[in-house]
Amino acid sequence: MHRVYKYILPQVNEQLQRITERAKQIPDRELRKQALDSISTKKFHCQGGSVYAAAHPAYMPVLVPLIVALQTISDYLDNLCDRSTSMDADDFALLHQAMYTAVTPGMELDNYYAKRTEQNDAGYLKFLVITCQQQLSNLPAYSYVQSEVQQLVKLYSELQVYKHIAPHLREERLLDWWELHRTNYPQLQWHEFAAAAGSTLAMFVLFLAATDEQLTKEQVALYKQAYFPYICSLHILLDYCIDMEEDMLGGDLNFCSYYPSSIELVDRLEFILRQARKSAERLPAAKFHRLIIDGLLALYLSDPKVHEQSNVRQISRQLMKNSTLSRLFFFINSKWIRWRRL
Repeated sequence: MHRVYKYILPQVNEQLQRITERAKQIPDRELRKQALDSISTKKFHCQGGSVYAAAHPAYMPVLVPLIVALQTISDYLDNLCDRSTSMDADDFALLHQAMYTAVTPGMELDNYYAKRTEQNDAGYLKFLVITCQQQLSNLPAYSYVQSEVQQLVKLYSELQVYKHIAPHLREERLLDWWELHRTNYPQLQWHEFAAAAGSTLAMFVLFLAATDEQLTKEQVALYKQAYFPYICSLHILLDYCIDMEEDMLGGDLNFCSYYPSSIELVDRLEFILRQARKSAERLPAAKFHRLIIDGLLALYLSDPKVHEQSNVRQISRQLMKNSTLSRLFFFINSKWIRWRRL
């Protein structure tokens, strides 16, 4: 946490300020609005993701700009799909091609807005893509993890397409998509797999792994399997959990709403949490990854929205029951960060 406060958060703020200045120059009003909104409302995504850079201080100048740029692409495209003017699956797929290009150094850029009315972003999205490509070229073992990262981006992009199309089509498309993957994840329900696909954490841990010049293919598989699906699924289900009431009022898809009761929701979250911890124990520097899991619990369950929903308060108490000292520390720390608005 000393590294996070002294080095990581200031670097994240610096990168986001740089990106914000580019976003302010976007000529198209709608694209500019969504770019600026995605930064101002989802800053904590970049802050949380950049914690991975604290595990290898020598690569902070590479990992922080990389993670901030990729997460900003993710948040911006999410806004364009969720809060903007289109419900076209082809549009969403082309937009997310930018994310795939970003994790593929040397791949040529495209017009990612070709299937929507709004076009002129003055090179904003391409600037983010190029930033990722440039930083990835500085990771000594990226060639070892590239195909796994691309696979994760592909799953992420497919999820974003299916969950943002017309509401009456979403569940059917997501279930059809699940049929292609369910045999590989027999312990998961369809919406738990979809939640895992919606997390960027597995991408970030592979970026961290790629800083190791001695990285092996066996280690890459270990990192991927440890994070996907359980740590990633836990991440997004916690996010959806605290948004249940808000999404219900807004008519938005929420993966936690597919559990028949709060009791089953808690049971499944506890199961996924146990599996996430087992996964973390298999990794090098297991303590760091255990802290990531404790940090996720603390970050989401300390959110003010928890106290506004009685059922979520009960879920929070259950998940935080018998908390370790590190989890309690992160819980208090998360509240402090929100209060200080770092």
